[in-house]
Amino acid sequence: MSVAIRVENLHKSYLRMAPGFRLRTLKSALLQRSLVGGHKEEDTILALEDVSFEVEKGTAFGVIGSNGSGKSTLLKILAGMLQPTEGRVEVSGRVAALIELGAGFHPEISGRENVYINGAVLGLTRKEIDRRYDDIVEFSGLTDFIEEPVKNYSSGMYVRLGFSVAIHTDPEILLVDEVLAVGDEAFQHRCLRRIEEFLAKGNTLLLVSHSLDTIERFSDEVLWLEKGRDRLLGSPRRVADAYRLAVAEREGQAHLAAKEARQKELQGGPGAESGEAPDVDVASGGKSPEGVEAGGSEEPRRWGSGEAEIQGVRLVDSNGEEKYNLESGEEVCFEIDVEAHQELSDFVFGIGVFTPRDVEVWGINTGLSGYASEGLKGKTRVRLVCPALRLAPGEYLIDVAVHARDGYPYDYHRRFLSFSMVSSSRGVGVYFPRYRWEFDEAVRWKPPSQDTEQD
Repeated sequence: MSVAIRVENLHKSYLRMAPGFRLRTLKSALLQRSLVGGHKEEDTILALEDVSFEVEKGTAFGVIGSNGSGKSTLLKILAGMLQPTEGRVEVSGRVAALIELGAGFHPEISGRENVYINGAVLGLTRKEIDRRYDDIVEFSGLTDFIEEPVKNYSSGMYVRLGFSVAIHTDPEILLVDEVLAVGDEAFQHRCLRRIEEFLAKGNTLLLVSHSLDTIERFSDEVLWLEKGRDRLLGSPRRVADAYRLAVAEREGQAHLAAKEARQKELQGGPGAESGEAPDVDVASGGKSPEGVEAGGSEEPRRWGSGEAEIQGVRLVDSNGEEKYNLESGEEVCFEIDVEAHQELSDFVFGIGVFTPRDVEVWGINTGLSGYASEGLKGKTRVRLVCPALRLAPGEYLIDVAVHARDGYPYDYHRRFLSFSMVSSSRGVGVYFPRYRWEFDEAVRWKPPSQDTEQD
């Protein structure tokens, strides 16, 4: 097949505009034939570095990456809005771009006048716009507002009109940025249907989105940009899964850093070194000398008598490695380090898992599990092993406690740890059980797009 877009060794640099950075004069720029050349490396920002790829005609190409990775800069170069600093870009075919909210619209004139101006910019004659005008307005859903100045439009109305004009110019190549996310759900569905029709005609789509589901749905190939470089190029599922794992890994590192900071906070007081029990007034919600949080206008995060003290909590995987980004169904162990400052015969260890919105997902303690306490003295480590923690993707928080059988708290920590969960399967809610579907012979299905067996 022929190539619609070819990018070779693309670089794009911007001058820093913050106070203290040296700007080029017009004379020096003309002599150097560049606004960037001649500057020191610290005077510029490298938005794209050595990016190369090809998009075949009639295919959909997705671009993903975090904010600031260079996605929008890439689209602006492909649309001809920016010139590359180095490298080569070839675009073969009529291009329509929906990149920036309201780009090309004049705020003081009506939507109708902007349709004609924007259509002309995209290469349509006035007669062509006349023939398509009613379809453009109908698709946008702005019939009642089309004579209003666009400065009175909401962000979603901007997107409706911009996308409607772009898709009705009969482009061969459509460049779409994340701006579609601004529209309401009904309009998004209408846009997605039109994009499917656009691709069915053999046209070419380059789509930038943070929605991995959308990227996987439309794309034949996906590019992952990271800090301006092409991190990975390949099939949608492969690239999207690699991106999910990288994001989860970063989240896990953030959870670990928060846990270590919390651990230092807990170990920073005099009682932690002397072995003395922290003096926490349970009835009044007082504050211990170790910085145990209680009292005040906010709900306390730690309270208890201090007869037993939780000194550390961690999550470890099946290999014994500390880990805070988990795959749904993975084995995980909750490890609790406890020190009893006096010998106890009445004690219970407990764990609770919550969502950030305080929905209790799961909780268990040794009493509910049937363990009857006899003796606890000095330091110990308690482990709660879950062979398969089947939670839905998302963020979770952990409460941990040691208390008497009647609930009298020795040491209770709310939100002691956080962790994130990812999953390749889909569902609704917070719990992902094992499952399978069964059907009789009267039901027929196309081959599933992913593994539907969860047992």
